[in-house]
Amino acid sequence: MADILIGTCGWTDPHLLKSGWYPPGHRDPEKRLRHYATRFPLVESDSPYYALPSARTTTHWAERTPPGFRFDVKAFSFLTGHPTRPAALPPDLRGRPRDEALRTEVWTRYAEALTPLLHSGRLGTLLFQYPASLHPGPEAETFIRTARERAHGWPFAVEFRDPAWWHPAHAARTTAFLKDLNATAVATDTPEDRHPVPVTTPRLAVVRFHGRSPHWRTGTKEERFRHTYTERELTEWLPRVRTLAAAATELHLLFNNCCADAAPKAAETMRELLSANGLPHQRAATEGTPAGQ
Repeated sequence: MADILIGTCGWTDPHLLKSGWYPPGHRDPEKRLRHYATRFPLVESDSPYYALPSARTTTHWAERTPPGFRFDVKAFSFLTGHPTRPAALPPDLRGRPRDEALRTEVWTRYAEALTPLLHSGRLGTLLFQYPASLHPGPEAETFIRTARERAHGWPFAVEFRDPAWWHPAHAARTTAFLKDLNATAVATDTPEDRHPVPVTTPRLAVVRFHGRSPHWRTGTKEERFRHTYTERELTEWLPRVRTLAAAATELHLLFNNCCADAAPKAAETMRELLSANGLPHQRAATEGTPAGQ
C-alpha cells in the first residue's frame, strides 16, 4: 500500500489568505508555510508556472518544512507550450526566438532553481501540465519526449488537459508512451473526467481534484475552479484511491478547487475519509513542531 500524502495546490492564494484559515499573526511567507506544514505533508507549488523561481526561494521552502514534506512543482508555462508573457521570462531572454534552444536554456534555469528541493528530499515531482491544445499524435509525443530528455533524472509527472489522450482509442498508446518515458500519469477530477488513469511509474501516482464547476472550459480562472466538494463526491473516489495506492509506492492527492478555504477543507475531509476506511496516510508535523528541525 502506498504512502498517501494529501495537500492543496498552493498555500498563498489571496482568497485563502483572506478566509481565516491561517491563524492570526501568520502574515509573512515563513510563518504561513511553517503553519501549512503542520496541517498537511504535501503541497503543490504553482508559482513557478507563472515565473521562474530562484534557488534562494526554494532553499527557504526546504528550510521551513520538516523532513518528509513534499513539494510537487508545476513546470514553467513556456516549457509546456502554454502562452507565456514576455515579462515572465528573465530579462536577458526576452528578445530571443521562442524555439527549442530557448526552452533548453529556460529548463536549465528552472532546474537550477529547484535543485535545493531535490537535494533536501523535499521534491515530490515536477508537474508538466500540458494545454488542451496539445492533442494526441506523433508531434505532441516528440514535444513531450524532448521535455523528458531535458529532465532526465528528475521525477516527472504529466497531466493532459485534452481528454482525448485517455479516450479508449488512445489510452493504450498513452499508457505505453508514459511508461517508456518513466513519467507519472496524473489523474484528475473535473466535470469532464473523474476516473483514475493507469499507474505508469511504480514510484508515484498523482490525483489532482480541480472541482466540478459548470464553467470548467469557459469561465474565468475563479469560475473554472470554484467548487465545494461534498463528502459523497470524495467518497466516490475511495475505491479508486485504494487501487492507485496498491500499485505505487507513493500517492499524492492534491486539491485545486477554490475559493476561500475550499481546498484545505476538502483535503481535510478526504483525510478523515481515508482514516475511517482504513487507508493509511502520512500525517503532517504536529502543531508547534519547528519545521525543518
